[in-house]
Amino acid sequence: MFRTKENVYITGLDQLSEVLVHPRHVLALAATLALGTAVVATPAHAAAPTPHVLHIGIDGLLATRVDAANAPNLKKLRAEGTDGRSLLYANPMAATSSGPGWSTMLTGVWPDKHLVKDNSFSGNKLNQYPDWLSRAESANPALNTWAAMDWKAIGDNIIGNGLDTKLVYNGDADGYVGHDATIATKAETHLRDDAADATFAYFGQVDIVGHNSGASSQAYLTEIARIDGYVGRLLAAVAARPNRANEKWLVLVGTDHGHTPSGGHGGSTLDERTTFVLAWGDGVGVAKPKTTRLVDLPATALTHLGVAVPAVLDGRPVTQVDADPFESVTLKPAVMESIPASILGWNSVLPAGWSRDTSALPAGGVTEWAGWSLTTDAFWTSAQRDQGRETFVRGRGTIAVADSDEWADTTASTGKTYDSTLWTPSKAVAGTTVKVNLTHWYRQEGNQRGYVVVKWNGGATQTVKTYSADSVNGPDSLTLTAPAGATNVQVGFRLVGVNNWYWAIDDVRVS
Repeated sequence: MFRTKENVYITGLDQLSEVLVHPRHVLALAATLALGTAVVATPAHAAAPTPHVLHIGIDGLLATRVDAANAPNLKKLRAEGTDGRSLLYANPMAATSSGPGWSTMLTGVWPDKHLVKDNSFSGNKLNQYPDWLSRAESANPALNTWAAMDWKAIGDNIIGNGLDTKLVYNGDADGYVGHDATIATKAETHLRDDAADATFAYFGQVDIVGHNSGASSQAYLTEIARIDGYVGRLLAAVAARPNRANEKWLVLVGTDHGHTPSGGHGGSTLDERTTFVLAWGDGVGVAKPKTTRLVDLPATALTHLGVAVPAVLDGRPVTQVDADPFESVTLKPAVMESIPASILGWNSVLPAGWSRDTSALPAGGVTEWAGWSLTTDAFWTSAQRDQGRETFVRGRGTIAVADSDEWADTTASTGKTYDSTLWTPSKAVAGTTVKVNLTHWYRQEGNQRGYVVVKWNGGATQTVKTYSADSVNGPDSLTLTAPAGATNVQVGFRLVGVNNWYWAIDDVRVS
């Protein structure tokens, strides 16, 4: 055993790479023993339940295969909690591999911020975006933070060294089966006996079986069942805590990527991109939100612990209700695109007050993209993979898309100009300025142009911004000066191009 400035390191236990324990807990124990008696608080009112978070990470778990597995515990969490499915990015943002996946899930920012593109971790900025447990520890050092993992790269690169306990095993060198079992046992004891305010337990063998046998194999289902047994043991440990009745628990389960039926990941298929954040516990309702993203896990955990969520994070609590009016529209299966009917979908119908102008759009293009349409990540990227559509990760649920490239995939539309405008509802003007906030991904090519346009009091259309190069793929805002006498405004988004790229928009707010 050897001591550093911050931690006590213990090596050689159960093939353990590192155990980090803060010395302040040794001092606290000594102080308690010196007192000789316990101090019992007698508040005038019952104390609020203390919040606790358990994050279970299962590498390479394809969400759609859980239903076929003997996995009663995962199915219980799904049935009783908030089951948020979503899709990852793909290259060029990052590969659907573990390095970017766990970096995204644990830090709460996308790969264009943390810069982990693959499993090499080269050129990353993880020092600027700490994992959620490190953020919790820094905000409130009194919290008991604990993490165990057997993909060593997580401990080496993502999880910080300031936690109270950090157990790092090397599954690549020693095998994941034994280390998964050890992590389950140690986490079980920790959850039952310790303060366990913020806990992360990672299991790696599901991914190994996915590579070796494929997600469609019985071996993969058998491995899901084994890990599900560990999930059950951890839940039982939480239930058996002596003070459980006075605690408020949140259990989060997530994965870094999916797997192809024959095995493997890293590409852009829906199976590889499929991920989820599952939330269950005290006060968590039953829901299947369509707007969850992988970055939401840290914000969910920190909010539960009463720790402020930094503005730099890309996520939000999974239980947050999305007020975006696009979510109110019912989507339908493909008409011309060769996309399975199980993947919904698209619709040219817009929410109340919204409209689209296709008066300058020639006839004959692909129906789904004949002017601005509402669609989803799964549907839009299935129309054509590996052209950057997968990188609009900040769009959530139902998004609006103008896609001149996909629209032009018919003989009748070849060489013709795509021209369509999406209009917001009329908004009352109560001052001299109007703020337009949106999340979008504008991809430029050739002579294509994107225009933000306005109509004051229903008058002539005016251009207030032109896009002629790729914009920021994410949040954006414009401040407009209202002309004298303006009492209302409509904001429009016009895309003009000849078989060029696209413009995707979400979460438009005019204020």
